Amino acid sequence: MHINQAGDYIILKLTEAGEELNHLKLHKLLYYTQAWYLAFYGKKLFSDYFQAWIHGPINRTLYDRFASTKSLYSDIERDDISPEFELNSLSEQDRNHIETILETYAKFSGVQLEEMTHQETPWIEARKGYRSSQRCEEPINADVMREYYAARLKVNNGT
Repeated sequence: MHINQAGDYIILKLTEAGEELNHLKLHKLLYYTQAWYLAFYGKKLFSDYFQAWIHGPINRTLYDRFASTKSLYSDIERDDISPEFELNSLSEQDRNHIETILETYAKFSGVQLEEMTHQETPWIEARKGYRSSQRCEEPINADVMREYYAARLKVNNGT
């Protein structure tokens, strides 16, 4: 799967539900979608990776998709779904996973999600050596993501 397919599915689900969504929040929801997929299944949902930007994890492909028309704080609307998006291109398992992430994280704003990622090891480790206000495009290591969220999963399950 490509990150844009997962992104379009999130846009579809949140706009159908009347939930607020902006460019920043979309990146964070996709980050958590990928992080928890790594924790649950030990592999990536999509091949794209995230960079440790000042505003938390950002995917360059998704950023570039909207960069000419939107800032990180611009609203994302249903009209922003790619015309090529096909719902049946996502498996039932993948749709269910994304929906589970939305049940947990969609209630938060993009800024709240950004603050959450700033407290978590994958983003912190990727930004080592950078000042808080310094531009950084270091990739967030998928293995670190998998280990960190898998450990959180174990704590939440009491194991």
